[in-house]
Amino acid sequence: MREVISTKKAPQAIGTYSQAVRIGNTVYLSGQIALIPDTMELKEGDIAERIHQVFKNLTAVCEAAGGSLQDIAKLNIFLTDLSHFATVNEIMAQYFEQPYPARAAVGVKELPKGTDVEMDGIMALSSY
Repeated sequence: MREVISTKKAPQAIGTYSQAVRIGNTVYLSGQIALIPDTMELKEGDIAERIHQVFKNLTAVCEAAGGSLQDIAKLNIFLTDLSHFATVNEIMAQYFEQPYPARAAVGVKELPKGTDVEMDGIMALSSY
C-alpha cells in the first residue's frame, strides 16, 4: 500500500510528484532544493545557506513520514559544482550521526529553479 506524505513545513511539489511516498517501512523522499516553504523562493546567500535549507526541508518531510534524518538509509546529493563537496560534508556532519547513510554525490549540469544543490533519499523506518 502506497501512502503519500505531505507537509506544509517543506516546499510544495513544483511538478508531478509527491514530497515522499511510504511503502511499508520504506519512505522514498523526493528531491529537495533550497526553497523556503512559506515563499517558495530560493534561499539567498552562499551555497552553505542553501545546503542548510535543503536539510531543513528534508527534515520536515522525514518528520511528516514519522521519522528523522537519522532514518535515511541512502542519500543522493546533486551539485552543479563539485568543488562544494567539502562544504556538503562539513554541513552534513551537523545533521547526521554515525552510522551515516549510504551516499552518492553527483555533479550535474543544472538543477530546478537554477539552484546549485538538490538532495533526495530513501528512509527506512524502524517501526510503522
